Amino acid sequence: MPVTTRAVPARSGPLPMPALLAAAHGGPSLAVTVVAGLLALRAGLSPLDAVAVTAAVFTGQLTIGWGNDLLDLRRDRAVGRTDKPLATGALPVGRVMTTLVVAALACLVLSALAGWRSALLNATLATGAGHAYNLGLKATVWSWAPYACAFGALPSVVTLADPSQGWAPLWMTGAGATLGVGAHVLNTLPDLADDERTGVRGFPHRIGERRSRVLAAVLLPAASLLAVLGPTGTPPAWAWAVFTLVTVLALLTLVTRGRTPFRAAVAIALLDVVVLLAAAG
Repeated sequence: MPVTTRAVPARSGPLPMPALLAAAHGGPSLAVTVVAGLLALRAGLSPLDAVAVTAAVFTGQLTIGWGNDLLDLRRDRAVGRTDKPLATGALPVGRVMTTLVVAALACLVLSALAGWRSALLNATLATGAGHAYNLGLKATVWSWAPYACAFGALPSVVTLADPSQGWAPLWMTGAGATLGVGAHVLNTLPDLADDERTGVRGFPHRIGERRSRVLAAVLLPAASLLAVLGPTGTPPAWAWAVFTLVTVLALLTLVTRGRTPFRAAVAIALLDVVVLLAAAG
């Protein structure tokens, strides 16, 4: 039976900021931005470079979130997503598209200020990977690849903003990529049924909810273990305590439902960055 959509009248007036942030997936976007900012501090970037690369990541994340909701508008209306401001009509489509274009231009300018190497990596494997996911990879067995690319590239997007630095260490790239795949799996779980109804079958859909939870519970501590063991020297006792906390959070992903597993993944990401910052000191 064909899926039907309900037309929603657009509202006039200024765009409400909470709805605009919700359409941009504000929580995850801000979390990734915080991670980028902390990595910039760890890398010892100049204030200008640190601000430029962090703002470039933030504006890039905004474009990914808005692009996702714009492309999924018909699907979100079909399944009655009341948490999507575009689907409910709280945001007019045309004006969100304009905001997306402005954010994309800002991302390009800010990336250029951070240096051509950082800009190229951000445009292709960080922000670019997010748009590749939105444009079709999300419905394939390769749905995990954009997350691996984006999260794995993020440390190097930061370090390459400093002309005197090169690529981030391989262990840091591996930790980011592993964390990204785990976050993707958990972020997909609450929407498995809705996605199936509208023909989206990414990697988590193909292996099922139970296996997805187990996979995420393995990947998230693995990313943290790389963060603990990767830096030079013997890991301090507090680092192992953080790893223990990460393991507990990962186990929560097996027993909780809704958005809680993804929030646990975000908490794990921030804990990983704390380990990285402390190791640099």
